[in-house]
Amino acid sequence: MFKKVLKAIVFICLVALFTGCVAARHASDTQEGLRGDKLTVGTVQKEIKKGMSGAEVAAALGSPNIVTTDEQGREVWIYDKISTDRVQSESSGYGTLILLGYRGSAGSSSTSQQTLTIIIKFDNDKKVRDFAYHTSRF
Repeated sequence: MFKKVLKAIVFICLVALFTGCVAARHASDTQEGLRGDKLTVGTVQKEIKKGMSGAEVAAALGSPNIVTTDEQGREVWIYDKISTDRVQSESSGYGTLILLGYRGSAGSSSTSQQTLTIIIKFDNDKKVRDFAYHTSRF
């Protein structure tokens, strides 16, 4: 009887352990996917070349935000990305002097945003004929 109870407890602990590991792995994979989606000027400079097909551009940069045409009916892809970075810190302290106490706290935060706009123009053969990009940080 004791062995059955012990086996059941061990089994439950192993199931809980593996379930926790799977959840942690999923969270890690999700965060990695988000980081992998970060589009940068370096990616554009390194990956995009004149003469590339639309499929090659999509493989390098992902799907564009806007697909339109120019005055001659040629396709134009626009990527417009905005990212926000926020840093926040807090500190607090408590001190006593015989019967009197003091509690203090301080904190600061900083927020910055960055934009990246990429315009890719295709020719009549659906190949990249020109591209441009603009980035700003504020």
